[in-house]
Amino acid sequence: MQTPDKTIDHGTLRRLVDAGAQVGAEVIGATGGWGVVINYARVSQTLSATRGQPRTWRQFETLAGYLKDLGITEVRVNTAEFEPGPSTGKQDKRSTTASDRMKRAHQAAAYDSWFREQVKASIDDPRPSIDDDQARKQFAAKRGALPKRSAPKKASAP
Repeated sequence: MQTPDKTIDHGTLRRLVDAGAQVGAEVIGATGGWGVVINYARVSQTLSATRGQPRTWRQFETLAGYLKDLGITEVRVNTAEFEPGPSTGKQDKRSTTASDRMKRAHQAAAYDSWFREQVKASIDDPRPSIDDDQARKQFAAKRGALPKRSAPKKASAP
């Protein structure tokens, strides 16, 4: 987005409009969104977000509503560099689709259900429980037997 180097924040813009200054706005399209250049008293400044970066909107309607709420009802729109698609700025946390969120929620619910079934089956198991030391000894014996079983068998001579 081709914008002026100087920026103006929301608070300053609000005070200018409330003071009755002649404020104009140019909405400028960029890849994946829209920005605003504010014009007043022969000065052009880019509307900035909290940390000084140019403020952008993904939806033109949201931007138009923002400007209208401020009292700026006439704007010039520049679409020369507008390209629909993902923004070049920060990744929007809301960019995941509803279907992706639902898929993850169903996967989590399925895992939770499976896990609860496993715990219930373990609790309901009629076999007697064994303590940790006994279980460790049993598994140590099983691990010790593995190399013997996996050792290559010697072929007998004819």
